[in-house]
Amino acid sequence: MKCALVVFDRMTSLDFIGFYDPLTRLKTMQFMADLDWHVCATTPAVTDDRGLRLEADRVGQSLAGYDLLFVPGGFGTRQLQHDGAFMDWLGTARDAPLKISVCTGALLLGAAGFLRGLAATTHPSAFAELAPYCATVADARVVDSGAVITARGVTSAIDLGLHLVERLAGHDARARIAAQMDYPYRWQP
Repeated sequence: MKCALVVFDRMTSLDFIGFYDPLTRLKTMQFMADLDWHVCATTPAVTDDRGLRLEADRVGQSLAGYDLLFVPGGFGTRQLQHDGAFMDWLGTARDAPLKISVCTGALLLGAAGFLRGLAATTHPSAFAELAPYCATVADARVVDSGAVITARGVTSAIDLGLHLVERLAGHDARARIAAQMDYPYRWQP
């Protein structure tokens, strides 16, 4: 499984890391030996909404050919959803079987057309902004619409990551990864 993990200026790092940590433990804890990921951006490095700088593995390359697309949220989404070049780049992931977002990353999935006809969620402050992009804005922690999974605010990134772990590798993998993370909470769909 090949994962494209998108980063951009003014993203929220916890959106990214909260999902990244349980996802990548699928490989490091030997549940999915074939899991591979790239940090993808349109620039060589990005700076989050608090000044943390991250470097990308893949810069401006097409997102075609990935099995999973992940998009975090953050203040940068408000402008990027209207940035034609960025949205064209994100749109190259249209054939990815699984598209995932945390927080206002849903605005980017929506602007790319990936939420049409689906239920989705985002941070409550962006519910109205998300509404034009999807069939239903759900007031839920995680919304799994099959090929698209969206999560609410920043802390839901961990719940989203563990939900995906269970979906990909089963309940035992989720339980063992959550225990390794010392994460005692269980979000129920």
